[in-house]
Amino acid sequence: MPTRAKIFIGVTAAIGVAIVATSLWNWHSDDLLRFFCYLAIAVFASSLKVRLPGIDGTMSVNFLFILLGVLELSLPETLLIGCSAALVQCVWRTNQSTSPAKIAFNVFSNMANAIALAYFAYHRFILLTENRATLIMLVLASLIYFLANTLPVSVIIALTEGKSARKVWSECYFWSFPFYLVGAAVIGLVGFVNRHAGWQTSLMILPVVYWVYRSYRMYLGRLEDEKKHVEIEKRHVEDIASLHMRTIEALALAIDAKDHTTHKHLHRVRIYASEIAKELGLSSKELEALRAAALLHDIGKLAVPEHIINKPGRLTPEEFEKLKIHPIVGAEILERVAFPYPVAPIVRAHHERWDGTGYPEGLKGEDIPIGARILAAVDCLDALATDRQYRRALPLDDAMTQVVQMSGTSFDPKVVDVLKRRFIELEQIAQSQSMSMTSPGLSTNVRIERGLEPAAGFEHSEAGSAGSSESDFLSSIASARQEAQTLFEVSQDLGNSLSLGETLSVLSMRLRKVIPYDSIAVFVCRHGRLVPELVSGENFRLLSSLRIPLGEGLCGWVAENRKPIINGNPQVEPGYAKEFERATPLQSAIAVPLEGLNGVVGVLAMYHRECDAFTADHLRILLAVSSKVAVSVENALKYQQAENSATTDYLTGLPNARSLFVHLA
Repeated sequence: MPTRAKIFIGVTAAIGVAIVATSLWNWHSDDLLRFFCYLAIAVFASSLKVRLPGIDGTMSVNFLFILLGVLELSLPETLLIGCSAALVQCVWRTNQSTSPAKIAFNVFSNMANAIALAYFAYHRFILLTENRATLIMLVLASLIYFLANTLPVSVIIALTEGKSARKVWSECYFWSFPFYLVGAAVIGLVGFVNRHAGWQTSLMILPVVYWVYRSYRMYLGRLEDEKKHVEIEKRHVEDIASLHMRTIEALALAIDAKDHTTHKHLHRVRIYASEIAKELGLSSKELEALRAAALLHDIGKLAVPEHIINKPGRLTPEEFEKLKIHPIVGAEILERVAFPYPVAPIVRAHHERWDGTGYPEGLKGEDIPIGARILAAVDCLDALATDRQYRRALPLDDAMTQVVQMSGTSFDPKVVDVLKRRFIELEQIAQSQSMSMTSPGLSTNVRIERGLEPAAGFEHSEAGSAGSSESDFLSSIASARQEAQTLFEVSQDLGNSLSLGETLSVLSMRLRKVIPYDSIAVFVCRHGRLVPELVSGENFRLLSSLRIPLGEGLCGWVAENRKPIINGNPQVEPGYAKEFERATPLQSAIAVPLEGLNGVVGVLAMYHRECDAFTADHLRILLAVSSKVAVSVENALKYQQAENSATTDYLTGLPNARSLFVHLA
């Protein structure tokens, strides 16, 4: 038992003992027979007790005889009747042993003090009113007894169980107040009869006592049934809410499967956004809507091609147009879910800007839903502070500085102020919660052995060519002529050797004449990784050390998606950051896939120290020669393999490997 509870019991019990001791010291009785009759009936009534809902306690109908004692007996007699009845109620037919502290509290802290207050109030007011309005005074005494009897119990339960005393009292005792009023009316009637027919007629109250007891039990039975029904409904609501949240988290996993950059990002955004929303005083529905939107704001990316979402470089205008549909698509998906709170408007507006330059609708200022304003700032901060395909993560302080710089243009200044003040604290909360996350991810890397081909068969497509409109006609003619000349020269050179080293060395020299670069690398696919076969120029050591898994980094994305990248960020290559400080910083890269007859054989990449160093003309030239380079590399690899095999197994009479290949024309 908490110390505060012990102190409360000790003080109130001491007061009760003092009241009882003083009263018994001044004992007097006008009619001992009547006293003992009332005492016996009160003790009997104490055995007719009912269990209270929600707490470990009981209530009996002995309060009728306490009120009768207040009306007809002296204070010592009434105290003795009440304390004796309380003692019997504590020890008679109990399911567990009762501690001395509990007995002392019920008998003295509770019963003695309540009787003394009710008795004093009744007789004090009777004297003031000169015996008029007896029934009203009895009702007042009943009310005082009810409060003095139930409030201390509520306080001790609250202190012991850490609950609200007001809540305990309203749930466990308030419902019984009408019975005290009925009891006051009954005792008032009994007192009236006694004054005209003698106190013996009060024995006729016994049927009333039993009727009140049965009414108690029936009433509490209905309360218990209603409570069970409420509990069932509550569990049902909780189950629905839990199902709702699990559905939301499952949808968030679907986004994770599509956009690999959102791993843990969604949960971090939810933590940040929820805490900021609480500080800004959002309603419970707005808070729940924001929590759901934080997990689902990118669900519209399910409608965006994956090569755009995971592209480790800048998007083309056409690709950005396709990406911009995801807030609208996400809102349309979520509108069909029929959330009990407004999730879809937040998702639709989470790319709107405070100055009205956002998308999709160009909302401005407070026309943007508050949840979307919070989500936009938080989403930007976390995106800047985490690794993305097209750039490395910024330190959290630097990311916050950039968000602050966009306050009043991109983001709501009020939201940014809260975020700036609390971002370190929120980051600690997010890290502590992310460490406790144990939910497994999706099995996106599992290889399924069964299934020969899809119903429609496999796609057989050729590498497309990229082009861009030229602003100047003469420049277009010059570029086309240069492209044709380079294609012819490279084709001639590539057909002169089956040595992979010679082939790539000639290629690098020819391409340097038309495409300025600081470094060039040709990566060859070997066992699921891109291994540098040729490296020339600056950062030779760094680029030679790279081993790039397919699908990762810039060149890994190019190889897996068979799409080129222009002016991508070289620093996103796996392993690049380890040697970055000792290397010349490369700011831009152009990379094209090398697709041979049997698939992608590698990637041709060029690097430059300046940003945006490569143009669409450079890309077109590389695409024009990439197929020739791919076939040449593929043949050189086969020749190398066959030559090694011939050297090892020459005694088997294998034909000359050189006769197995046809030179490029």
